[in-house]
Amino acid sequence: MSRLTVYTPDDAEIVMGRMVQEMERRLAAAPPGICPVDMASVFLRLCHAQTCGKCVPCRVGLGRIGDLLDQILDGKGDEGTLSLLEEVAQSVMDTADCVIGSDAAAMVLRSVREFRRDYLSHIEEGHCLGTFAAPVPCRSACPAGVNVPGYIALIREGRPQDAVRLIRQDNPFPSACALVCEHPCEIHCRRSMLDDAINIRGLKRYAVEAAGDVPVPDPAPRTGKKVAVIGGGPSGLTAAYFLALMGHDVTVFEKQPGLGGMLRYGIPEYRLPKSILDREIESILGLGITVHTNFTVGEDGTLDNLRKNYDAVYLAIGAQGDKKVRVPGEDAQGVIPAVEMLRNMALGKPYDLKGKTVVVIGGGNVAMDAARSAVRLGASDVKVAYRRRIEDMTAQRAEIEGALAEGVDISQLLAPLRIEKDDRGNVAAVWFQQMTVGTIDDSGRPKPVPSGAPDVRIPCDIVIVAVGQDIQSEPFAREGIPCSHNAILAGEDLAVKGVDGVFAGGDCVTGPATVIKAIGAGKVAAVNIDLYLGGEGRIPVEGIAVPPAIPGDLSPTGRVNMRERPASERIHDWQQVEIGMDFREALHEARRCLRCDHYGSGSIEGGRLARW
Repeated sequence: MSRLTVYTPDDAEIVMGRMVQEMERRLAAAPPGICPVDMASVFLRLCHAQTCGKCVPCRVGLGRIGDLLDQILDGKGDEGTLSLLEEVAQSVMDTADCVIGSDAAAMVLRSVREFRRDYLSHIEEGHCLGTFAAPVPCRSACPAGVNVPGYIALIREGRPQDAVRLIRQDNPFPSACALVCEHPCEIHCRRSMLDDAINIRGLKRYAVEAAGDVPVPDPAPRTGKKVAVIGGGPSGLTAAYFLALMGHDVTVFEKQPGLGGMLRYGIPEYRLPKSILDREIESILGLGITVHTNFTVGEDGTLDNLRKNYDAVYLAIGAQGDKKVRVPGEDAQGVIPAVEMLRNMALGKPYDLKGKTVVVIGGGNVAMDAARSAVRLGASDVKVAYRRRIEDMTAQRAEIEGALAEGVDISQLLAPLRIEKDDRGNVAAVWFQQMTVGTIDDSGRPKPVPSGAPDVRIPCDIVIVAVGQDIQSEPFAREGIPCSHNAILAGEDLAVKGVDGVFAGGDCVTGPATVIKAIGAGKVAAVNIDLYLGGEGRIPVEGIAVPPAIPGDLSPTGRVNMRERPASERIHDWQQVEIGMDFREALHEARRCLRCDHYGSGSIEGGRLARW
């Protein structure tokens, strides 16, 4: 008789494992429109099912919390029920023997504190707030509100031109976003419940490439109102596009010699070819938008004069400045701000890095762009040093993997201490403090703390600083625009507080963010500026018939991922790295769409307002 045996899971355990994986996928695909009280109840019941039942707080307490949540959801609770819910949850959190019970109770407490108005709405009105109405996941996750299922259906039907027209109803940069968007629409894609999210960005790229030149729609009749847009980046040009469509006379004032903002001066050619960006901008300007480049507010004109000459002003200056790493030796020759490096490359003034050893400090997309550009500029060795773990980097996974494939070395948990100079004041090395992971901070990531290990010296010739971008708002602050930590203060409607007729949006309000968020802000600004000017706040749209939803095959199937040129080939040029889909791949991917704009949109229960 054997004393030991090899454990083999039985059929029941295999099935249970698959059920858990399916539950994980379902939770990951949960849209932001789900009622938070309902979600808290579901999570609580799931946690209760995991408990061993040995301790009373888990065995009895979690069940009691679930009963109280059900009373609130069924409209049978009162404020006393809510108080009792908090009391029981706090007790379970403090006394449970293991993390299953304590974390479940803590989750309920967080839910009550963050969504108290929703709990009170269930108690007082018998239903949840209207802000949670189970919208189409991909569309609600897109900051610009693009009709994703609609344009995918048009691609499936062989109508890429109409797909581009439909995208432009909410986003005038379909080509640029097809290449560089971080595709937040895919995060909650319900297809991931079956297999994997739809490759939405890849389908958008197929549409713009297959469609060719698609003219912009004709603008509405002229209103006689004039709007000044300060900043010709994605947010400013988006606002200008929609305002021109609504019939206003728009003038864009741009500090740089070319339009595009960070699309032109922050994203390298191998990700976004400037010829594609130029064509997109030309189509926007085709609406009759006037442009003044090389215009700096405070030098070539004042905001006060613009306010006198225009009926409204939109500030979309972005975040064009560099943040300093703030360590001794940062003034050494060979220390280059990453944003400055990428801007100079776009201006035709690239740095000569042939044979140089380069260290990039930072962990965001700008750091990856700088590192991969340094490889193409001839650097012999490129290292990225980041103070957190690789998995905590803010850069997209695809950008990190692309950098690694191209020979970039990424060193994690290294915080810069000082930059060492040689006798001539040039960079000789960077000294780093070794870190380890600590408690979770406000970003949801482990905070790096000193490990106590010896400092690390990395010899190099060039240091590229990519620790963040700064907003150059000083000229506007001097003219009375309210700012905090260099960010311009604006409300949810993007109206600048206390300054009539002035609106602001994009990175200069939120801080450095994504292209699609800047585009979304430009759309919001255009609608609210039109309302301010006496309009109806409605963007004219072309009548595009979206194909009806067709029930599809719900069998799991593979996702078409974007292919890339071999790393050994692409590091020697600036051609596009990513390869677009062909017709068959696009058709396969479009057929995977579940058409959530028809199936599963909204709630039969009406957010518990209406009964079954």
